[in-house]
Amino acid sequence: MHERVSDAISTPAAAEEPPRMSLMLGALGIVFGDIGTSPIYAFRESLKSAGGTTADDTILGVLSLIFWAVTAVVGIKYVVFVMRADNQGEGGTVALLSLALSAAGKFENVVLVLGLAGASLFFGDAMITPAISVLSAVEGINIITPALEPYVIPIAVMILIGLLMIQSHGSGHVGRLFGPVMLLWFLLLGLVGIVHVARNSAVLWALDPRYAVTFLVHGPGWMSFAVLGSVFLALTGGEALYADMGHFGRHAIRLDWFIVVMPALILNYFGQGALVLEQPAATSNPFFFLFPGWSLVPVVVLTTAATIIASQAVLSGAFALVQQAIQLGVLPRLDVRQTSDERVGQVYVPQINWLLAVCVLGLVVGFRSSDALSNAYGIAVA
Repeated sequence: MHERVSDAISTPAAAEEPPRMSLMLGALGIVFGDIGTSPIYAFRESLKSAGGTTADDTILGVLSLIFWAVTAVVGIKYVVFVMRADNQGEGGTVALLSLALSAAGKFENVVLVLGLAGASLFFGDAMITPAISVLSAVEGINIITPALEPYVIPIAVMILIGLLMIQSHGSGHVGRLFGPVMLLWFLLLGLVGIVHVARNSAVLWALDPRYAVTFLVHGPGWMSFAVLGSVFLALTGGEALYADMGHFGRHAIRLDWFIVVMPALILNYFGQGALVLEQPAATSNPFFFLFPGWSLVPVVVLTTAATIIASQAVLSGAFALVQQAIQLGVLPRLDVRQTSDERVGQVYVPQINWLLAVCVLGLVVGFRSSDALSNAYGIAVA
């Protein structure tokens, strides 16, 4: 076992270096697509899990839970601490497993089983993320005109097929294509969020963690558990930051997170909270109601583009995970194609790509709505 572990990640990643702007832009397009589109549905589903009530304490409690979950789990746990545990520049569950096995001693078999179980759960996320993300975005056309509702599923299926067909070009090339779109997306999230926060600054009380604690302690047990499951939707993609570390390096990911991504996400969540405090009817879809009616068409188009990119984050992570699992000796040899001359962590695995394609399209056709998928998604992420 020890020999196998020492050779687990046999191909070293490129030495860590100060990130270039192009690398940071590529990381923005690949790594943060998943977590960057969580505001479309996370706050909405959390309020539904809280019983749909629009009481101020409930809104502030749910918002406080989301804020502290994002801060603690993604910002502190993943970005600050877990990303330090790289295996020759590679990240992800299997890279962490390789490091853990070398120090596990007589418990290495237990650690191996736990690590592989964690890796398998990531594939659950990789299947559900594209389905719920694209569906939730395309469903925005219902707000423009309900007459387009019958076309939601066909449009979502065509978008996902197109995304899966371009995977062979590699995450680096795809990232350069998606990076500018995601930069625009995060700027828009932050801008529209701060506009609504400025209109109702009382929402900033949610920064106080006592609102989160009070909400959990005094709410019915079943409801608190359900809300926590929905709050986990705000964390989807946090694991992709670590899994995709070999694609772009930890420095580029950390800078993107603290300078661009986290501020934009928090401002948007608080903007949705401010809107619902003022207009309780907006709970049906607080994300899209943030925008004035005249802007809905371009917003739905941009949202759909962002959710396509969100799917890219977990797909890239899945390819990297499979490569590491093969090197660890727990998966049979598959066709792993190198897609970059600069970073060895950028790979494409065609068998996994098309297996995920079958699963993703099956989820879209089977569940047929983001609401139906949200409960399954919360459980998978938790």
